This record gives sequence, structure tokens and C-alpha cells, in this order.
Amino acid sequence: MFGTSGIRGPVGEEVTAETALYVGRALGVETDRVVVGRDPRASGTVLADALAAGLRELGTDVVDIGVAATPTIARNVGWLGADAGVSVTASHNPPEDNGLKLWQPSGQAYDAAGQDRITDRVEAGEYELRAWDGLGDRTSADGSERHVEALVDAAGGAGSIALDIAVDLGNGAGGVSVEALIEAGSRVETLNAQPDGRFPGRPSEPTAENCTALATLVAEGEYDLGIAHDGDADRMRAVAGDGTFLSGDALLALFAADAAESGERVAVPVDTSLAVEDFLADRGVDVTRTPVGDVHVAAAATAPDVAFGGEPSGAWIWPDETLCPDGPLAAIRIATMAVDEPLEDRLSAIPSYPIRRASIQVERKSEIVAGVESRVLDAYESVETLDGVRVDAGEGWFLIRASGTQPLVRVTAEARAESRADELLSAAKTLVEEAIVGK
Repeated sequence: MFGTSGIRGPVGEEVTAETALYVGRALGVETDRVVVGRDPRASGTVLADALAAGLRELGTDVVDIGVAATPTIARNVGWLGADAGVSVTASHNPPEDNGLKLWQPSGQAYDAAGQDRITDRVEAGEYELRAWDGLGDRTSADGSERHVEALVDAAGGAGSIALDIAVDLGNGAGGVSVEALIEAGSRVETLNAQPDGRFPGRPSEPTAENCTALATLVAEGEYDLGIAHDGDADRMRAVAGDGTFLSGDALLALFAADAAESGERVAVPVDTSLAVEDFLADRGVDVTRTPVGDVHVAAAATAPDVAFGGEPSGAWIWPDETLCPDGPLAAIRIATMAVDEPLEDRLSAIPSYPIRRASIQVERKSEIVAGVESRVLDAYESVETLDGVRVDAGEGWFLIRASGTQPLVRVTAEARAESRADELLSAAKTLVEEAIVGK
């Protein structure tokens, strides 16, 4: 029922009002008060209403904060004294999708145990529904104001970020970034700022390919920085003042080095570049690998010596602030760094290594990866099985893992030399092909 980032899929097929109703009832078993919000997708109103109905049938009060960034929803769980929160969102997915993501008061997403509890209750379908006079209430609240205040505080207060910044909201719910940057002293120009769940301005995911307009605007204008969000603003990507779109690994390296001191650790997924590890090692900072998914990164970030957690896809977690990926907070942090030194100057210190990726379509992805694992354990010494199979091959590595959302096995290889990266990708693909034919 739950994937790597909550429940997500096509509306009317995998995600329906019935889905939301049953999740609401299942969540209502263990809660008295729940914060609910959504991204701008038109289907969000239907799902939010069904979710709220399920919660209220169990006597749970619902605080509806309307269209809001996912980190705004997640952080308001604790701020409003609620037991849980639900974002009705499909994040960076296309308009036809929607979903549900559950949050704890700490800001951390529901982990595997929490997701299993909800799934078991939905499958059992046994609830003690309340009578007419025992239903929960549904009230409205503005969750954005408190979030903006927290962001300005994180920036160092009003007037602390005197920059010219272009912000591409991708027609999503990340307007709190704009408000916070303005209050912190920046001049801000926006792109695709009108919330629209059809995402007419650009595809929702803030990749280099999708953000060419932002990069061009920054390169040709008088801007110090560009910021891009996805539909629910849990992700943030950045453009340096010279128009360079920062890779996810480069952004991860910069954030981690800024957040962690020597002797501390940062949490990163298993597909993170060697460049991040090398860059941080020079600064005395260690890397802890996690399975792919911000839920796993957040779990690792609860350790007292982990100062930061991030995914190259654009999810960034500062555990001293919150355990949810907070794209607007990331916008504030990268802007604060740009005040001290332009991002284009910072990038020169980060190494860049050749990385290769491939996707192989399969019908039984979990079985295939299990078959790969047995072969890898026989052939290689340094193997991790946190999420798929990751092999450390000395001057490089490769990772074979099942996609969390599609019938694909994803293969990634990286090395410090081009030829070695090609060799490792070829070896990894061969392992997958052998597992497919059962050799």
C-alpha cells in the first residue's frame, strides 16, 4: 500500500476517495487530532474531504490548513499539538497522480512500523465508528504564517539575506519560500507562481531539464541565486549566480559541509556520489548510508551525531529544525550560504566523477534483485544490502535496486575514472540479465 514516499498513484485507479476514507479511519484509531493539507491538484479536495470524513467518523478532530507546502503541514503537527498530519499530495509526480503522506509530531514521516499499522487496519476493515454526537470536528487554520516566521528566524532575522533571487515555484504550494525570502531582505522575482495542479508552467519535478527557464533567467539577469521547488515544496534545487544548475550531489555536499562539524556524520542514500563522500572526508565528516527515500534518511538523522540528512533528488533535512524534508528551509539555507560566498565559487571545491545509470524493465523486480544479491555475495567482498545490492569496488561502486514505483530494476555505477565507470555499469547490467534468465 505504501511506497518509498507514502501512498501515491493515478487518481481513480490506485488512489481513490475510498482509499483516503479508509486511511482516515485507520489513522483515526490512534489519534485525537490530525492536521490535513494538500497541494494544488484538483483531485486533492476530494481526497482531503474523504480523509477528513474517515478521521471524524472515529471521533478525531481535523485541522484543515488547505493548500500548503508539505513541510508546512508536517511542521504544524507539532506546532498545533496534533497527533499526526497528512499531506494530500503526489509531490513531484504528474498531474494525474495524487497520494497521501503521513507525518508524526516530530516532523518525521510515518516509518515502516507506522505504515504497517495503517495498512493492517485498512485490510482488516474493522473500525468502531462513532454515533452522530461523537464525530470529530473539522476546523480551519493558517499554517503558513508560523512556517514563514521559523524560516526568517533560521535566516538570522529580517534583513539578513540581501540578495536578488529568482524563485520558480512550478505552480506548486511553495509560496512560503517567497514570503520568507522577502521578509529576510531579498528582492525576489517569481516564475510559475500561480498554484495550479495541472503544472502548466513546467513538469513538477525540479530537474535541470525542467528548470531551463530559471537557469536562463538567472544567467542573463542580475541575480545571485535561483531556487526551484516541486509541487508540494518538499524538494528544493538551486541555480548558481552564473546560471549553473547545481547537481543534487553538489548541493548535498554543500549543505552537509555547512551543517556538520568534524567528527559528526551526515545521512545519505545508497545512490549518493563518491564526490560527496570525498568532499566531506577532507573536512572530517563521515557518511552514513541509508535506503533510498526521505523516510529512511530522516530515521538516520535522529541519531545524536548526525547533523544533516539529504537526498540528491532534492530532499534536505536539518534535524535540529525538523525531521521533514523542508524545501523552503533549504531555500533559506542556500541563500544564507550565497550571502557569504557565491555558489559558483563554492562549486569549484567539489570533485566530479563519471556516473552511469540504466533502467531495465522487468515483471518481477523484487525476485530479480534477490537473484542478483546471491550472485553478488558470491563474487564480491564489499557488499551492502540496505536497499538492493551495493558493491564497493575500490575506485568505484555499483548499485542494483528495484524501483519503488515502477516495474524497473535501476542500475547505477560510479568511479573516479570514465573507463572504470563504464566497466562497473556493464558488470552490473550483466548481473541483472543473468538473474532474469535464471543463470
